[in-house]
Amino acid sequence: MAQTVLITGASSGIGYELARIFAREKYNLVLVARSEKKLHDIADELTKAHGVNVQVLVKDVSMLASATEIYETLKQKGIAIDVLVNNAGFGDFGFFTETKWEKELEMINLNITALTALTKLFVGDMVARKSGKILNVASTASFQPGPLMAVYYATKAYVLSFSEAIANELSGTGVTVTVLCPGPTESGFQVAADMQDSKLVKGKKMPTSKDVAEYAYKALLSGKVVAVHGMMNKIMAQSVRYTPRAVVRSLVRAMSERTH
Repeated sequence: MAQTVLITGASSGIGYELARIFAREKYNLVLVARSEKKLHDIADELTKAHGVNVQVLVKDVSMLASATEIYETLKQKGIAIDVLVNNAGFGDFGFFTETKWEKELEMINLNITALTALTKLFVGDMVARKSGKILNVASTASFQPGPLMAVYYATKAYVLSFSEAIANELSGTGVTVTVLCPGPTESGFQVAADMQDSKLVKGKKMPTSKDVAEYAYKALLSGKVVAVHGMMNKIMAQSVRYTPRAVVRSLVRAMSERTH
């Protein structure tokens, strides 16, 4: 019997590419995002290409009630989730004194609260079945503070710490937790965060969302806990542990500033 994967933020970027991979591997899908037309187009594409069942849930996951609504809707439909992919998230660029609190609150609600709530809701059923996988999408930003993206970096640090902790708690239950930490990736993230002119991304050759998604899928299946995509990203994530904090803060600031 085919397994079912739930993917948030499934309408673009890494979420969309993960949906394509899971469909290719014959999983049924529940796709969650705000864009109704995009989701239905993707559902049609994947159903025609792979013959899988695709459910669409049009939700703004940053709204606090959304996680419970998603869980209860699937319960009513009798759909059990074997794999949960908490991919939805976004960033913002700029000095904390100048950025908009409304956007940062939405970011915290999406990157932290929704991810935690969905995990809380679905993991109990997985443990009861003694089977399940959770993929939480963090970032290489998880490993250090991020001047000019202070709230975003902090939210991703939470995702890494939370995921590692529950991965340990769930050891022996048949449920695994993988936290994906990609670096800058070709997706809509940079535009949404207004950081196209940041030294982090401008003029840089970045991996594609497809490359990152293929890596994430393999890491999830193998039960890897912390999955850092790319050798340079792995080296940087490790080097932060041995570098004085003041130096790390200064380096991240210098790497993040706009090019003009």
